[in-house]
Amino acid sequence: MFINNPFSELSELIPSFAMQAYVVVMFLLVVGGTLLDVIHKKSAQYFFENTKKAEKSRKRELGGGERISIAVQTLAADVLASAEFCNQRRRIAHLLTMYGFILFVVTSAVMVFAFPAPDASGPGILALLWHLGAAMVCYGGYWFWFRIRVDVAAEGNPWHRVMQADLFILSLLGTTTFGLLWSIFQAIGLGGLSMLFFVLFIVSSLVLFGGVLWSKFAHMFFKPAAAFQKRMIKADGSNENLPELGELTDPDLQKRYPDIPEYMGANPPYMGLGIKREAPRHY
Repeated sequence: MFINNPFSELSELIPSFAMQAYVVVMFLLVVGGTLLDVIHKKSAQYFFENTKKAEKSRKRELGGGERISIAVQTLAADVLASAEFCNQRRRIAHLLTMYGFILFVVTSAVMVFAFPAPDASGPGILALLWHLGAAMVCYGGYWFWFRIRVDVAAEGNPWHRVMQADLFILSLLGTTTFGLLWSIFQAIGLGGLSMLFFVLFIVSSLVLFGGVLWSKFAHMFFKPAAAFQKRMIKADGSNENLPELGELTDPDLQKRYPDIPEYMGANPPYMGLGIKREAPRHY
């Protein structure tokens, strides 16, 4: 069941060129939506202006080797390992969803373009990875939706409360869930249910790839750039134009900022874990 190429069997009803054209259109929608998002939110302008501002306050010039090293660190830690997530459950759910989505999209494109004919379904490992990718997205995505979301876990809101910010995760879950159900019912020979879930699969994927301007889809392209810039300003000393305070007990620092000993004493106490002291309990 899970080693059958669902697109190969579908080509008996829908011409392979139509499926390939649909994939191309979805790709163009993502590119166009991301560019419109950049223009609408002025993200590129923000990064450019922030970089220019940081250059004026940096304390040293970074060499080419350092820049490459920072880029590699950003890729390894912030992109591939999602190191920005302190909550381990959130990190694992994100990694499952991210790598599952990559598997799902890449294998979909390979099966549609390389093995579209009914008599050329391709190696079973491709279909297996397609199903595995969809299952990873479902596991990580539903875990996030029902258990990890801040407004559910911390604020006690019901899981079915939906906002525009949820468009990306819901359309992603819809695409993978309906894709799995379409493939399963197609494999066991239930044509009616198979076509129903195929239609839902197409609708949800259209919302996912066509709704980039209104969802958080483009956010995944901005995060690596923001993480790289954050590491750069830390390395060159610009520090987002903020002063480096150092130790609050330093007499020179307290002389420079007299409000520190005034409000916190000459030996400022360790303030503790704060909100990280315990898990949120619907406050």
